Amino acid sequence: MKKIALFIALLSIFTSCTSTQSTLKNVDDNAPTPTLGSNNAFIITEFSKDKKYGYNTDYPINIFYYGGTNNGTINQERFLNALAGPNGEKINYTKLESCCPFPTKRSEMGAGFLDVYQLRWEGLRNPVTLYLNIYEKGVLMVPVGLSLKKN
Repeated sequence: MKKIALFIALLSIFTSCTSTQSTLKNVDDNAPTPTLGSNNAFIITEFSKDKKYGYNTDYPINIFYYGGTNNGTINQERFLNALAGPNGEKINYTKLESCCPFPTKRSEMGAGFLDVYQLRWEGLRNPVTLYLNIYEKGVLMVPVGLSLKKN
């Protein structure tokens, strides 16, 4: 009985904190499915020109459940494994938290959360923060200030 009450309380908190209209600006349900390369990384061919892409909660990197997996972490890693620092530096990344609830039809709860990742590389003074979204589709691009990992 306590578990049911806790679930109802959590559900009401999440739904009350979530607007009924999404503020995400770069959702594209027609985005092509990325190809997985041999190094367990997505093959990314486009570079964003928008400085907000990935760096702003309204412009997250929309990873979705590509590759037939419901494990969003796998696809986040596949995306991050494709990236390098601005001069090709090897990046290290850490998931910090989930934040910023938004409405989505792709979740049983009716709400999704962005995952916040911190990126570091040698010579970087302050870590870089990226927002990733596993619930929506979008064209995967390299965020401004980053590059692609060399194979």
